[in-house]
Amino acid sequence: MRVFIPTTISFLIGIGTTPFIAHFLYKYEMWKPKGGKTALDGTPAEIFNALHEKKEVGTPRLGGVVVWGSVILCALLLSTLAALVPDGFGSLAFISRSQTWVPLAALLAGALVGLLDDLYEVQGRKGLRLRTRLGFVAVTALLCAYWFYSKLGVSSISFPLVATPIELGVLFIPFFILVALFIYAGGVIDGIDGLAGGVFCSIFAAYAGIAFFQNQLDLAALSGAIAGGLLAFLWFNIPPARFYLSETGTMGLTLALVVIAFLTDTLSHGKGVAALPIIALPLVVTVCSNILQMVSKKMFGKKLLRIAPLHHHFEAIGWPAYKVTMRYWIVGAVAAIVGMSLALL
Repeated sequence: MRVFIPTTISFLIGIGTTPFIAHFLYKYEMWKPKGGKTALDGTPAEIFNALHEKKEVGTPRLGGVVVWGSVILCALLLSTLAALVPDGFGSLAFISRSQTWVPLAALLAGALVGLLDDLYEVQGRKGLRLRTRLGFVAVTALLCAYWFYSKLGVSSISFPLVATPIELGVLFIPFFILVALFIYAGGVIDGIDGLAGGVFCSIFAAYAGIAFFQNQLDLAALSGAIAGGLLAFLWFNIPPARFYLSETGTMGLTLALVVIAFLTDTLSHGKGVAALPIIALPLVVTVCSNILQMVSKKMFGKKLLRIAPLHHHFEAIGWPAYKVTMRYWIVGAVAAIVGMSLALL
């Protein structure tokens, strides 16, 4: 119940507040004034624009507010109730220094910087530069990694079927940063109605299960609350989407995910980091497809895919958007189950 109740409350808060948030987003036209994107080489992304340019105008961004707003309100509500009625609600408060302060801080920091980027976008500006966003993710990851390394004494990674953790020493810090940057890059999966919400929901549900079986109940409750907020978002994001997750959602979620993965690793005698590429398989595939596309263009002068990342390639070859979304959901759910099992070996 310490996991299911916060999950349910977060979902209900999201469902209850979304009509007001959506009204605000539509009233003030919080969408890009002009649709379309440019490729990394500065040229128009012609295939993407043909598929999505019209959808980007008229559909608000900033939908991630529903997710992280629900989590923050849920955490504050349960903490308040625990303070007022400790006998009845004391066990449900999940804000704790040992387990959830850092992932909550990462979630909120990423969400606020992402919110700034989204606000620039809807004002017709280019938004924060990619290198600025990557720099922020790297600095945030550096602070989190330093906390793990210096405060918690974590400097190793555990792997399934390996008796002792692999000691990284001070290299643990750059490793943490690289993982954070890689997972953040997977946030571009937010490109089709309902896709990112379903994928992220499976991921955080899996880590809720991992943390629960490791007896990290506060961390499990936080992961469950994030999954609950994502379900509320998904209720309004299935085709046709009422709004997009956008940067305020993906940056906060990916940063929180990385911290949670490391908290379920060596520190708790688990394999949370080794399981991350499996649990977050759709994000990994998204990043790898982008990398392979760029390498193919640079080395061989031709594209490997019609358009990267992979989910847009499937659209470009004729798959309906709903088919791409639902098949990603299936793959994501299976990967989450397999990864959760692996993490608990």
